[in-house]
Amino acid sequence: MLAQIRLPVTERSQIGAARRAAVTLCESHGLDTTQAGKLALCVTEAGTNIVKHAGSGQILLRVLERGATRGIEMLALDRGPGIVNVGASLRDGASSAGGQGIGLGAMARLGEGFEMYAPPGRGTAVRLELWPQPPPAPTETALGVVCLPKAGETEPGDAWTVVDVGARRWVLVADGLGHGPEAARAAHAATRVLESQPQDGPAAVIQRCHRALAPTRGAAVGVASLALNDERGSFAGVGNICCCLEAGQDRRQLISHHGTLGHTLRRVQEFEFAFPSGGLLIFHSDGLATHWHLGEYPGLAGRHPGTIAGVLYRDHDRGRDDVTVVVIRNVPPAKAT
Repeated sequence: MLAQIRLPVTERSQIGAARRAAVTLCESHGLDTTQAGKLALCVTEAGTNIVKHAGSGQILLRVLERGATRGIEMLALDRGPGIVNVGASLRDGASSAGGQGIGLGAMARLGEGFEMYAPPGRGTAVRLELWPQPPPAPTETALGVVCLPKAGETEPGDAWTVVDVGARRWVLVADGLGHGPEAARAAHAATRVLESQPQDGPAAVIQRCHRALAPTRGAAVGVASLALNDERGSFAGVGNICCCLEAGQDRRQLISHHGTLGHTLRRVQEFEFAFPSGGLLIFHSDGLATHWHLGEYPGLAGRHPGTIAGVLYRDHDRGRDDVTVVVIRNVPPAKAT
């Protein structure tokens, strides 16, 4: 779990602050000056677009890793009018007035995996990645994450981890009780349990987390084990961690039982489920409201998991808690591009 920061953009004066924060993030994580410069341009253009067309929004920056190489993911999110003609907006020369003139089309060339989701009347989400040149070969394309602290806190009390062992992918999301450093300590204790021994079933991982979290204030934890090539998975959870399976028209909520790991564990139950190729598994903490449905977002299910996570966060963040959204698409390793 690497750093992710939230940069509010509600007026033009905040665009410069966002640009400087982006450069600082690059410097603090060993990214080169070329990456920092490209990110500064993209953040400036995205922030200008937000202020001009939506009035307010936010930019999320997350540090990525491919092997020993680090990159940056940028998500620019607003609730503005969306874009009627996406093709026209991507043509060179269509930059927002007052920006540095690089335009969305040039942003698409600067970054890898550029994607824009902007249905008319439903806001805009822009996602891209920036890597050193030449970029390292992708190790996976199936993960999207938002993990941010409650407003006023500097460290999220939530944590997540993804561990790949062969064709099996393990996912754990933890929500430490309360907020701040002590909540973070509990949540990270849970992620270390999985990372140290990613071979037991989810129910066994929950039991080990319960023992490991006894010295902490405790946490809600959800764990999934995904056999990607076999198109199946299993899940166990305790506390307010939601896990939803989306596959075509099918939607299934996986049950997490009441309790707080480290303190109260009355029942652990492991659920098996089909996880077809292209299906989505969406975890989130209770910082996200539960009334969302992907069917309300035309075409969103087919977008990059990072875009999906960003849109759900943008529209359903409760605003009074740490929030985590982790989206996994089943792209078996043999088929990944």
